[in-house]
Amino acid sequence: MNLLPDIFAVFILTHGRPDNVITSKALQKCGYTGKLFFIVDNEDKTADIYRKNFGADRVIVFDKKAEADACDEGNNFDERRTITMARNACFGIAERLGVTHFLELDDDYTDFRFKLPETNNSLFIVKDLDAMLLKFLLFYEASGAISIAFAQNGDFIGGMDAGEDKQGDGRERQGHIRGTRYYRFSKRKCMNSFFCSTERPFRFVGAMNEDVNTYCSEGSRGRLFLTIPSIALNQKQSQSQSGGITEMYLRFGTYCKSFTTVMMMPSSVKVSMLRSNNPRIHHSIDWARTVPCIVRESYRKTVTCGCVDG
Repeated sequence: MNLLPDIFAVFILTHGRPDNVITSKALQKCGYTGKLFFIVDNEDKTADIYRKNFGADRVIVFDKKAEADACDEGNNFDERRTITMARNACFGIAERLGVTHFLELDDDYTDFRFKLPETNNSLFIVKDLDAMLLKFLLFYEASGAISIAFAQNGDFIGGMDAGEDKQGDGRERQGHIRGTRYYRFSKRKCMNSFFCSTERPFRFVGAMNEDVNTYCSEGSRGRLFLTIPSIALNQKQSQSQSGGITEMYLRFGTYCKSFTTVMMMPSSVKVSMLRSNNPRIHHSIDWARTVPCIVRESYRKTVTCGCVDG
């Protein structure tokens, strides 16, 4: 039974992969029964195959050049093989469809899984995605965030830390909460998946690294983006599928991708090396200089005014 309100829909943003929209199968496997649309641009030569495979009423085609002209692409490459235009088009598409809330997804997710501390970070596939999305929507509405996102598996590299873990000088390490266990990654971001509302509009910027560009630049203005760590999406390895933005990244490389964010936020983002099994150039964000910091309530101090009446 679909528990989701009629004002909500899932949008799968896709290009050139009508026979390989992995996310569609993942949604079905995880129990999604709500509204689903496939967002395709008018430069996609496979649009008719999308209509044949998924139904003409569920395939929404938008004007890619018009969206490109309306946003800051962060380059002069005249290259539109990127998801930025589709992300921005979704707000207008949602209004035309009569939905106020929507979830933007890429087309290459294999499933959605719980990642919970009490299960020692074990992975369990979500079976009732409708119920889970409803909870996310309720939190989204209450939080006041501009957008919230599922976690990604890369967020959990390094695992969890105990809140009692101390530095050499006896202090709790930054980000820890005494007596608790939790995930050690920044939650002031949204990547890959975006819960959005037409009542809280924003614009994605930059043809490459559009998610990082957006949560950094918008976040610096006090707009809240959050990753919710209890659910993670599983995704095909980056640039392992043909089509979509893969060709653009292969053409221009990760330096241009990362430097786009530096141009958007030169005061707090730089290009550095990502140390991993596959070392590569990557962006490095100084969060203390990127977004307004939220001070934990336990540090609140009562201030007594010394003024005298009259």
